[in-house]
Amino acid sequence: MMGSAAYSQTIEKEAPKGFDQVRTSIATGKLDSVQYESKTVGTTRKALVYTPPGYSKKKKYPVLYLLHGIGGDEKEWLRGGTPQVILDNLYAEKKLEPMIVIMPNGRAMKDDRAVGNVFDKDKVEAFATFEKDLLTDLIPFIEKKYSILTDREHRAIAGLSMGGGQSLNFGLGNLDKFAWVGGFSSAPNTKPPQDLVPNPEDAKKKLKLLWISCGDNDGLITFSKRTHDYLYQKDVPHIYYVEPGVHDFKVWKNGLYMFSQFLFKPVDTSTLTKYTVLGSPASTNIRSAKYPQILPDNRVMFRVKAPGAQKVQIDLGKKYDMVKDTAGFWNVTTDSISRGFHYYSLLVDGLPVADPASESFYGMSRMASGIEIPDKEGSFYAMKDVPHGDIRIKRYLSKATNSWREMYVYTPPGYDQSSDKYPVLYLLHGGGEDQRGWATQGKTDLILDNLIAEGKAKPMVIAMLDGNVNNAGGLAGFNENVLRSFENELKLGAIPFVESNFRVANDAKNRALAGLSMGGLQTLYAGIKNTNLFSSLGVFSSGWFANNPKLSDPQYTFMKDNASTINSNLKNLWISMGGKEDIAYQNCQVMMKKFDELGVKYTYSEYAGGHTWPVWRHDLFMFAPLLFK
Repeated sequence: MMGSAAYSQTIEKEAPKGFDQVRTSIATGKLDSVQYESKTVGTTRKALVYTPPGYSKKKKYPVLYLLHGIGGDEKEWLRGGTPQVILDNLYAEKKLEPMIVIMPNGRAMKDDRAVGNVFDKDKVEAFATFEKDLLTDLIPFIEKKYSILTDREHRAIAGLSMGGGQSLNFGLGNLDKFAWVGGFSSAPNTKPPQDLVPNPEDAKKKLKLLWISCGDNDGLITFSKRTHDYLYQKDVPHIYYVEPGVHDFKVWKNGLYMFSQFLFKPVDTSTLTKYTVLGSPASTNIRSAKYPQILPDNRVMFRVKAPGAQKVQIDLGKKYDMVKDTAGFWNVTTDSISRGFHYYSLLVDGLPVADPASESFYGMSRMASGIEIPDKEGSFYAMKDVPHGDIRIKRYLSKATNSWREMYVYTPPGYDQSSDKYPVLYLLHGGGEDQRGWATQGKTDLILDNLIAEGKAKPMVIAMLDGNVNNAGGLAGFNENVLRSFENELKLGAIPFVESNFRVANDAKNRALAGLSMGGLQTLYAGIKNTNLFSSLGVFSSGWFANNPKLSDPQYTFMKDNASTINSNLKNLWISMGGKEDIAYQNCQVMMKKFDELGVKYTYSEYAGGHTWPVWRHDLFMFAPLLFK
């Protein structure tokens, strides 16, 4: 049976028309109704059994246990899904390994009929009781009555809705019994992912295939999505299959058609992320927007309606030409996009505009669309059930600029209930961004909430400043006067406002300064010049320009003359980079070599990802625990 060298993944990605229609002149399987004694329930119970065309007791077969939903019984699949027709047709096309399919009643109670209120407590509990009935009563009965291979590698379980939840719960909870597990539109009875797969490494070793599918308009899709998200984060191979549809047999029949073709064959796990029709809406989409959609392999499907446009592109650093359909929608699927947050634009007849389907962020010196790509290493900025601090938007009249300015301020959990004075991190954005960057793109509050909850960082106030001061010339106009203007704003405007309006300590050991890119240069300038004000400096993806000695040389001269003071005042001079692909990488390497020559002490860290927000989020995650200790 296992002699075929071909992988199961030579199948199509969606059932073709007529897959569930009876065909004449093909061999057909047989349906039987059986009864078995259930010691678990204390009664005789029923199940339907499908044996494949040509079933022979001289041969041993693998088995699939196929479970129904909360309002069904052992005949629900037969009534709504015609599984015997789907399987017969697949056998005729030589797409299926011969298998026996068992359709039991998953409501393990003496009166197991789908009558009355199927949501009654005792009826719902009976679906959980079925795990014991299945393992101790039904499986032994089936293996005694039919010619069946009894090892876990030849046993599969799948189901729809409530039965999908049962299949995931029972299959993943008994990997010594099942190697193939499928959940179609799994219901709220599905256990939380960390309970389903408490040992991801064990699951990776034992699972032959884990299948999770759902219709995109199914109200229960959140249960499938949370399971997929966890498995993605833990790197457990699986198929997350989303298709157009709701909570009905159209979706479930397609699920059976697709899932069954994988069973009891070699599985190439490297291709599993390709098996879906649709993706999941990005978390950065506006409310109810279906596109952009992110596919399991992090390709992105964009769909934009612009019937009057002549040319539409998506600009994600790389430009993708979109194709117009007859309804006036422009469509494209990108390559796989790297993890985390990315700015992007629509180019409509050459004009860069924000995508109306996505949230917009101030970046690239204008409002631009943003898309959040799932990150396996991103749990440190995930929303978790921990105490949460606040982001406060504060406007103040700066004495340095004599103008109204704005900052975003993070206060830690319990700030308002405490009388303590907190340390402060002043945190700076990059060029083309503003004070909103660290709060929105950077997820500062979630990073600190999680660190504080785990006891890894001291509770602190974080003032996210607007670093755009007196620089109308962009990069070409970035000179020491611009840096000096920011230094004045920091010392005469921002710090006095924070210390007058928040309950914070006002000494150097309780102040830190950090910034990314342009903000890193501001940190190098204002921080190094004022080590009497700060105990720690963080320089993310930045460095003095190697090709601008007019700007850089005076900074190195100051550091040479004050190296001893700098080293004694600073507990941390923490420099980080997004790997060699970071546009600031070479400048930073030249700068650190100069620091070595000058005897300035620092710590260096690298996190691959280039000059991007995923890197800077991780920088904050690594830097914050070092502070104020």
